[in-house]
Amino acid sequence: MDWKLLEERLALLKREHVAGEERLKTLDSQIAELKRTQLRIAGAIQVLEELMRELG
Repeated sequence: MDWKLLEERLALLKREHVAGEERLKTLDSQIAELKRTQLRIAGAIQVLEELMRELG
């Protein structure tokens, strides 16, 4: 294979790798935020269910 072609392919793969790492960071952040949201919703559900039982 041509050395220049190998260098170009390597550079492309490195750029794709960096982009993939950045996307993973973004997704990890979104997952963490969604987990926090789900936890808050679950807490609100629990409070409302307890309140409804008390008023029941």
